[in-house]
Amino acid sequence: MSLGDDGYGGDPRSGRPDDGYSTLGGTRQTRTRFADGTGGDGYGSRRPARSSRSLTMVVGVVVLLVAAIAFANMGGGSGDSDSSGGSGGGKAGAAPTAATGTKPVTGKNGKVPSGFAHNEQGAQSAAANYSVALGSADMFEATHRRQIVNAVYAPAVATARQDDLDKVYSGEAFLTSIGLNTDGTAPAGMTFISRSNPVGTKVVKFSGETASVSVWYSALFGLAGEGSKNPVSESWFTNTFELAWIDGDWKVTDFTQKDGPVPVGRDQAASPAQEMADAVEQFGGFTYAR
Repeated sequence: MSLGDDGYGGDPRSGRPDDGYSTLGGTRQTRTRFADGTGGDGYGSRRPARSSRSLTMVVGVVVLLVAAIAFANMGGGSGDSDSSGGSGGGKAGAAPTAATGTKPVTGKNGKVPSGFAHNEQGAQSAAANYSVALGSADMFEATHRRQIVNAVYAPAVATARQDDLDKVYSGEAFLTSIGLNTDGTAPAGMTFISRSNPVGTKVVKFSGETASVSVWYSALFGLAGEGSKNPVSESWFTNTFELAWIDGDWKVTDFTQKDGPVPVGRDQAASPAQEMADAVEQFGGFTYAR
């Protein structure tokens, strides 16, 4: 789903090349002064001098642009060669933010992306998007939860998983403990937030028809609103999905979850409840592509 965007940080192998577009910075541009001279067009000395400076500036900008584009393309070519040579799970795991060139999905199964590529990149994209769906606020509403489970899980395990999840998400004690009403909705004046944000994926195993993919993500969870007893907080997890290629798409057969890795929090003041609630309403999510 770093989003680097892969979903979609830096390259942990040997470091990324310098940004080719840094050549556009003002510190790399120079200004040249030309002595005023007598023009041969009858307009006097000042006009040709202005024209010369203008032409020189235009040419200089064009040269800088061409150089920047050439430098960026050189860097991109190196990244592409790494990608093309990295079809194995080890290479993909070593460069979690490198672009693969695999087209993102265009299909939807309800609200869940579908139609992932039948390769390692597709398995990683599926795992990232499935972690988003399974961590969404829709899981707390019965109808949406069933749609998500049927879209994400393999048919052979979907029914059993549905029953297990219904028991968890419909439990009155559980819903009350996180501040929700017994029907899974937020109390009046509150906005319920549950959102997973993948920051990277890693292939653990891949055999063509099955795959094991880990997704590292941050999660926002809580109630935004004045007087909330469960304010929105951030936590970090890694989910490892067991996937199988079924009926032309990747489906989850099982998954495990562990805490972390957890970064050190920065010294930033928490936003007011209304600002947090507005952010969730105004900022949509992503479809993650490896």
